[in-house]
Amino acid sequence: MTDTIISSATREVVIGFNRPFVIIGERINPTGRKILAAEMAAGDFSRVEADALAQVAAGAHMLDVNAGIPLADEPAILAKAIQLVQSITDVPLSIDSSIVEALAAGLAVYKGKALVNSVTGEEERLEIVLPLVKKYGAAVIAISNDETGISEDPNVRFEVAKKIVHRAMDYGIPASDVIVDPLVMPIGAINKAGVQVMQLVRRLRDELKVNTSCGASNVSFGLPARDGINSAFLTMAIAAGMTSAITNPLHGDIVRACMGADVMMGNDPDCARWIRKFRDVPAAPAPGAAPGDSPRGRREGGHRRRPS
Repeated sequence: MTDTIISSATREVVIGFNRPFVIIGERINPTGRKILAAEMAAGDFSRVEADALAQVAAGAHMLDVNAGIPLADEPAILAKAIQLVQSITDVPLSIDSSIVEALAAGLAVYKGKALVNSVTGEEERLEIVLPLVKKYGAAVIAISNDETGISEDPNVRFEVAKKIVHRAMDYGIPASDVIVDPLVMPIGAINKAGVQVMQLVRRLRDELKVNTSCGASNVSFGLPARDGINSAFLTMAIAAGMTSAITNPLHGDIVRACMGADVMMGNDPDCARWIRKFRDVPAAPAPGAAPGDSPRGRREGGHRRRPS
């Protein structure tokens, strides 16, 4: 079975078949967040810090860090954001940028084995990003599109993924360090988008034997009650073999869906993780209550009444 190991200076996260699903927190991303973008560009990282801590507390196993701000010094901002996040939490990070100089700046300051987000099947991109991944001993997310764009045919996307995996191996990057993103399309626009992803994830697992990830919220774009769609999608994707996703752990339904899927897939032995997170904590006894008293009050007569 394939394991992808990502680490900080002090903690490892293993993404793999028959392992608990890995939630990668998506919130540290200024795209579509005007206030966060303005603050990061001005050197104010207080919201980044708050988002990092909140996501880890909510259940994120890793965090995605993005600093894509138009007209800003993205390499410097990304490097600073990574250093800050690593100073306040020990979860591993995904370094997210479409600018190679920013990826390089982030990798240069990162402590541990990072996940690079991302490389596509375009020749120019492969020739620039893969040597960087190899240099820093990182893992990489492979986006299954190339110079021709994003195909609606899952067979074409599979071939692009296969090409990236083989090219990575040519650079000395093992297949276990390539996590394929099968590209989740908005289901409101493409009715079969969900089915296509499930089929593709199974092939990636069974034929290429690679781990998979995605930007889960893409599937619900443009629809109301998006958490419901995202949760249903993730549950089904996990059943199909998906092993991680970039999503929002602050939405409780998402975390419950992923952890519930782990239970159903047998990846949470004895339901231990589920119980630890969701079991009821007994209320503190009232002042003056005798030891053993129920927090809900003692039952009259000391025994239960039997039904007549």
